Amino acid sequence: MIKMVITDLDGTLLRSDHKFNPEDLSTLYRLGDLGVIRVIATGRSPFSASAVMPEDFPIDYLLFSSGAGIMRWCDKSIIHANQLSQQVVQDVISFLVAMKTDFMVHEPIPLNHCFHYYSSGNLNSDFERRLSLYKDYSQPLITGLPFPGPASQVLAVLPNDIERFNAISLKLSGVQVIRATSPLDGKSIWLEIFPEGVSKSGGIKWLCEYLGGIQPSELMALGNDYNDVDMLNLAGLAFVVSNAPADLKEHYQVVPLNNEAGFSHAVNRVFKS
Repeated sequence: MIKMVITDLDGTLLRSDHKFNPEDLSTLYRLGDLGVIRVIATGRSPFSASAVMPEDFPIDYLLFSSGAGIMRWCDKSIIHANQLSQQVVQDVISFLVAMKTDFMVHEPIPLNHCFHYYSSGNLNSDFERRLSLYKDYSQPLITGLPFPGPASQVLAVLPNDIERFNAISLKLSGVQVIRATSPLDGKSIWLEIFPEGVSKSGGIKWLCEYLGGIQPSELMALGNDYNDVDMLNLAGLAFVVSNAPADLKEHYQVVPLNNEAGFSHAVNRVFKS
């Protein structure tokens, strides 16, 4: 019996036009009527998620920033949060500057939509686009001074080059490294650096304990990208939408595109009318 349904947001539940399919909204309401716990697990911050989700959106919990925090949606209270220590942040900054990498250091939760940024000077259109989107919430990083405090995460924006991603991630220790495909250009690699143990599956495990000990076999999950893999592997039933990368579709049940109510198709397979 499935007690919790978890879905990714961008490219999964959210359509490409940044709107929700009416069928998927009806499915979320139906799950609520059935007493099933509804969770969105996203890389977005609460600020960014609220840009596409109204206050009365039919979910119970928002697992944000790839598991760095969890919000109870009904009253928007943050019930769980993690952060990188000041020393770890400084070590990561020094390393990424030496690697000539473009990156952003995000403020602690709940202000983690605000960040300091460092540009290597190399052409990086995806990095520049993200700066433009958050121009009112960003400021240049002063590399000559120690970073002033802890951070929720560090985000490095890389070209679509898995070898460069591996070269950087393998040299990082004492942190959690997560790979995600840029939701902006759909091809750049976002190398996300969090405290050890932070991930979508880590956040889900915490929430399951918080809610009284829900078991992995009682979870259903839907995703579309590499940062969903640990969540999909945790859940007793796991699906990906057909716009997911080909290698992910080889390992999980496949449902229609995010633009074609793939979420509802997955739920209907499990909760047959």
